[in-house]
Amino acid sequence: MTSQVSSPAEQTDGTVVGEQRKPGGAKDVRRLDRVIIRFAGDSGDGMQLTGDRFTSETASFGNDLSTLPNFPAEIRAPAGTLPGVSSFQLHFADHDILTPGDAPNVLVAMNPAALKANIGDLPRGAEIIVNTDEFTKRALQKVGYASDPLQDGSLDGYSLHPVPLTTLTVEALKEFDLSRKEAERSKNMFALGLLSWMYHRPTEGTEKFLKSKFAKKPDIARANIAAFRAGWNFGETTEDFAVSYEVAPATKAFPVGTYRNISGNLALAYGLIAASRQADLPLFLGSYPITPASDILHELSKHKNFGVRTFQAEDEIAGIGAALGAAFGGSLAVTTTSGPGVALKSETIGLAVSLELPLLVVDIQRGGPSTGLPTKTEQADLLQAMYGRNGEAPVPVVAPQTPADCFDAALEAARIALTYRTPVMLLSDGYLANGSEPWRIPDLEELPDLRVRFASGPNHTLEDGTEVFWPYKRDPKTLARPWAIPGTPGLEHRIGGIEKQDGTGNISYDPANHDFMVRTRQAKVDGIDVPDVEVDDPHGAKTLVLGWGSTYGPITAAVRRLRAAGESIAQAHLRHLNPFPRNLGTVLKGYDKVVVPEMNLGQLATLVRAKYLVDAHSYNQVNGMPFKAEQLASALKEAIDD
Repeated sequence: MTSQVSSPAEQTDGTVVGEQRKPGGAKDVRRLDRVIIRFAGDSGDGMQLTGDRFTSETASFGNDLSTLPNFPAEIRAPAGTLPGVSSFQLHFADHDILTPGDAPNVLVAMNPAALKANIGDLPRGAEIIVNTDEFTKRALQKVGYASDPLQDGSLDGYSLHPVPLTTLTVEALKEFDLSRKEAERSKNMFALGLLSWMYHRPTEGTEKFLKSKFAKKPDIARANIAAFRAGWNFGETTEDFAVSYEVAPATKAFPVGTYRNISGNLALAYGLIAASRQADLPLFLGSYPITPASDILHELSKHKNFGVRTFQAEDEIAGIGAALGAAFGGSLAVTTTSGPGVALKSETIGLAVSLELPLLVVDIQRGGPSTGLPTKTEQADLLQAMYGRNGEAPVPVVAPQTPADCFDAALEAARIALTYRTPVMLLSDGYLANGSEPWRIPDLEELPDLRVRFASGPNHTLEDGTEVFWPYKRDPKTLARPWAIPGTPGLEHRIGGIEKQDGTGNISYDPANHDFMVRTRQAKVDGIDVPDVEVDDPHGAKTLVLGWGSTYGPITAAVRRLRAAGESIAQAHLRHLNPFPRNLGTVLKGYDKVVVPEMNLGQLATLVRAKYLVDAHSYNQVNGMPFKAEQLASALKEAIDD
């Protein structure tokens, strides 16, 4: 997204950089360099919408930001329970940042369950805004509170703001013809208005959004806007909030350009559309809905005007089967899924390897095994992507590192698939998919030319002089076979899962031919042109931290902290996991110690040890959450000192 080499080290807490006392008894305004806010409530309280709106206004204001939505796996967990808590964390700053933050400075807790589930993450002195209306005896007992934490002194170490959000919302909406239950649903907008006042967020965008969202229900739109304004006015007039805060735009964090806030799944969808336009091919998505990949299907279905066709199949196998058929027919073909779906698609991925057709397999990884943790993040599908097929079926693997980087990763995966005629695995994860950050909209001139040449006539001459089409006659540089569109006169050829004869594509059971074809397909993947891995090592360190995928933000933040404390450590991050960059072995052997943090039990470390005989040290986490920067910094400091 932006250059992130010379920026200050990330810190857990916001730093006060100035204070302004307004004349005439007006409230003080305190300037901060960063803030971490977490909205938390029942899964029906609209916390994701509230966080998304606050994020959108923060992006429009010009702050750098990073978000962490966190919601239950159940469609509707029991109300008021700990498993039913939904939260949205936003970290925004006046300079470039990398993570959603380790510990919130502000917690908005809509009920006792939200307070209990999140209080352990708060540092002492953090602000807590609680909806006192929900702290009833029954609600407290439901989550195991023996006494009311708002009254028993257990929150004395925090800046507590008890606010009857429900009562105030209902009072603000009494002029509307709404039932009490309907009015209560707007309490999240009251909370959003209050936080918007506290942090001087713009309001026009939210009001416009509410008018659009409830265009068919204008009374509901007006009620939500009224609740939003009431929350703002409450912050302005109540004595409980004596200070508001300003976080200046991150004017030095971004290169000149037009920016928007974007989530990983949205960036990936846009990247696929851009790839199809740059390739001058129609885009076909064959998919079956699965968390957390479904948003890509939803988004692409909106863009028929760009030649996008989306097919929601009856199951995962049908989805990839249709996509592979579209690839045979000359489309840029994509199938999206998560780990369980990759398992079901594995046979057809192997068929795509055998047919040597371009196909993008997008895996938005989540916690496993089996159904596992559908709404939580993990990066434990790497070995499945590498080896999860029968026979020798090599597949290139690409992984984005940030939400915005999903756009570029989609273009890169398409480049490899189209150039080398192969299926490609793109490994994103739930953290990237649902998280968001500012993204600079690229100029068209910056996008790669992905146009391909379809076979148009014979490509081989027999001994008798006859010109024929050989579907497996390869490009000597890329080893890619020709891509012949069905229906092209004279280019008819067999397809299927049985081994092909080299050149002719005829069915072959010849042992020598099979050995040759297996080795050729492997050589094609091994020979893919990928950039060298870049190493960030300004001080000649002896320890290298190697990462891949979504660990980029926490690793980079941890490295910044260590360097700010005077430590010397190098960093490298992999986008291409198969094949590895050609210089990776040399890079790894240049350091005394290599540490590989992963949200799995050491899958990249296993691959690195096997290929390069390097004693890579794993640092692993599989709790469904991304690494915290402070946690990684401590682990890396131990590695340096060991």
